[in-house]
Amino acid sequence: MSIGKPEPPTRPLTVDDLERMPDDGRRYELVDGRLDVSPAPVFNHTTIDTRLTAYLAFAVAPEGFTVASGPGINFNADRTHHRIPDIAVIRTEEREHPYLTRPPLLAVEIVSPESVIRDTHTKRREYAEFGIESYWIINPAPDKIGLVELRLDSGQYTEVTQVYGEEVFETDTPFPIKLVPYWLAAEGDEWRERISGE
Repeated sequence: MSIGKPEPPTRPLTVDDLERMPDDGRRYELVDGRLDVSPAPVFNHTTIDTRLTAYLAFAVAPEGFTVASGPGINFNADRTHHRIPDIAVIRTEEREHPYLTRPPLLAVEIVSPESVIRDTHTKRREYAEFGIESYWIINPAPDKIGLVELRLDSGQYTEVTQVYGEEVFETDTPFPIKLVPYWLAAEGDEWRERISGE
């Protein structure tokens, strides 16, 4: 008897099936019961994620808000549609375990070469349909990092702001924020003092 790869279930997958996925650094998400796998993030992606999470959580967010890196979100009661934004902001009183089931106030995706279509089209549509009020897409282009802010308007996202490099990004959603995209990925420790643009 030979042992081969296990056959995938013929039923739609749920978040229970994600618990059996390998701990290999990849991101395992579900779209209508089908697996959607992303490769492990590269160092630049991780740097941007870590700096933005730290800045929002410890320097900007007022009391009553929670900033989370990589929270799982169940988009439906069947738990067959499960996404993991790079960063999400919720009201602290709306924390849930093990996964969120209500729309966060803000979702952030950091684009990688493999995720351009997913982040700029697929997730844009899904996040809007789910009711996430604000969506940021960060493009870590080596020549000039960019940030696009989208806001929900009549069930669809409208672009509010687009900034690049050392331009100052300002928003009041989900709370007042000022930041300079360049310092999310710049070399050295200067980012701590410079990221706010002040």
